[in-house]
Amino acid sequence: MATQIQPEIILQNVHPFAAKAPSIPKKKLVRRLQADVSQRVRRGFQFVFLLWNVYLGATFYFWVRQFETDNFKTSLVRPAGVEGWLPIAGMMNFKYFLLTGHVPAMHPAAMFLLITFVSVAFLFRKAFCSWLCPVGTISEYLWRAGRKVFRRNFQLPRSIDIPLRGLKYVLMGFFVWAVSTMSARAIDGFMRSPYGVITDVKMLDFFRFMGETGAIVLGVLVLASILVQNFWCRYLCPYGALLGLAALFSPMRIRRKASACIDCGKCQKACPSHLPVDKLVTTKSAECTGCLECVAACPAQDALQMSPANTRRHTPVWAMALGIAILLFGMVGYAKTSGHWNTSVPNYVYRQLVPHADQASHPMPGDPALND
Repeated sequence: MATQIQPEIILQNVHPFAAKAPSIPKKKLVRRLQADVSQRVRRGFQFVFLLWNVYLGATFYFWVRQFETDNFKTSLVRPAGVEGWLPIAGMMNFKYFLLTGHVPAMHPAAMFLLITFVSVAFLFRKAFCSWLCPVGTISEYLWRAGRKVFRRNFQLPRSIDIPLRGLKYVLMGFFVWAVSTMSARAIDGFMRSPYGVITDVKMLDFFRFMGETGAIVLGVLVLASILVQNFWCRYLCPYGALLGLAALFSPMRIRRKASACIDCGKCQKACPSHLPVDKLVTTKSAECTGCLECVAACPAQDALQMSPANTRRHTPVWAMALGIAILLFGMVGYAKTSGHWNTSVPNYVYRQLVPHADQASHPMPGDPALND
């Protein structure tokens, strides 16, 4: 007579590990005591700095137009702040200063602004990009608009994303190499050449008289910035690459307290640079812009914060904002009071060069102008 096999014995034989493993207790959320205001403060900085750049651009435009139309009734003064848009001139002048110990007479504001923005990156990570840069501000609102329209932003595959991120470092390396090969005499000759004197006017004319190719490239970049978060900043901006390298040495970093973290992953989702903030103890990547989006998204008390290295003290957003403001206004104030802010070019020279800016060509290696 056949022996009847019990069903529970079969289950034990087939599934020896079917017993339920003990579950890991879920961490209890200790909510923040105070509401986060970091994004209000940061966006306030963005708005003010964007308005300041619009004012500088408008003033510079009308300053150029008075030379093009021989209309000097307004007697506008050239706003030296536009030299913040001349980072290559800033690099050249900084090298000239290191080699000679003298502040250059041509576009000195470009050098002081470059020093300011690198200092901001060193002390507060790449905060220039997310707090001050008008291109970064426009880029941020483009991808936010894209998220509203398409209900998402697109993320490139890792196999494409990482090589593309290297492009901005290649571009930065090219400019650094070009400047490094120039002597102090060559830099001075370049700056005093017709092209060097009105390089800011050439920059303005690029946008005023944009050709078909330039318009197509700009249109593609705008579209890409709508679809992909910070496309220009992430993949192509050489200025951002330089500031990212400076930020690698920053004492500040995003620090995660594992005991307070509830592993919700909201910080990682909020990070515009797609950094794995939720997996790291400290985030010190060159891609971190110090935007504090991850800190603002974290719901847990003391789980995520910006703080200096080797300390558990967090840096409040007001201290970060105050530090950025002190660096910016302090450097500009020093340059102005020391007489090294404005470019010393007589108006009669501008009257000769500005109306014919399209005829000023970039000096090439071996050009006698570089050795004058």
